[in-house]
Amino acid sequence: MKRCRLSLSVLVVSMLTATASAAADPAAEAQVVPPWQQGLMPLLVSLVVFAAAFAILSVKVWPVIVKALDERAKKIEAEIAAAEAARKQAKDALEEYERSLSQARAEAQKMLEETRAQQGRLAAELKAKADADLSMMRERAMKDIESAKRAALNEIYAETATLATHVATKVLGREVSAADQSRLVDESLRELSKVRSN
Repeated sequence: MKRCRLSLSVLVVSMLTATASAAADPAAEAQVVPPWQQGLMPLLVSLVVFAAAFAILSVKVWPVIVKALDERAKKIEAEIAAAEAARKQAKDALEEYERSLSQARAEAQKMLEETRAQQGRLAAELKAKADADLSMMRERAMKDIESAKRAALNEIYAETATLATHVATKVLGREVSAADQSRLVDESLRELSKVRSN
């Protein structure tokens, strides 16, 4: 690339020199092909001017141009490297985000499953407790009913015994002793038990 630019500059300088020397010599326009002796001096002047221009350009201009081009190339390479690093960093960040999102989804699913399992266990425990409480309430109610039934029967038996004693006193016309009363109560209870069992 440097050689191409150098060749291009040499060509431009030589064209400018040839144009300047042709404009300075009006007789050159009249002759179609000048003799070689006439072209020797302009050739030497052109070569000297070219050499001077080449030396000045080589020493002063080309190093500045090459330095600027090198700096620009380094800057472009640095920007490309920075862009590549940013792309890699963005890719890594995206992958990390996707991993985090996947982990969060897995944890949420796990928590949901645990909650469902816990809810099922709690429901089973509550049902078992409710069944046990209901069973205890039934048993208590049955005991209360049985107890109330016995109490009612005992009251009926006592009332029946008292009535039987009063009836016996009136029928016999005499007072019934405690032993008689006890015997009558026992007989009445036996008869009542027979009637109840039938």
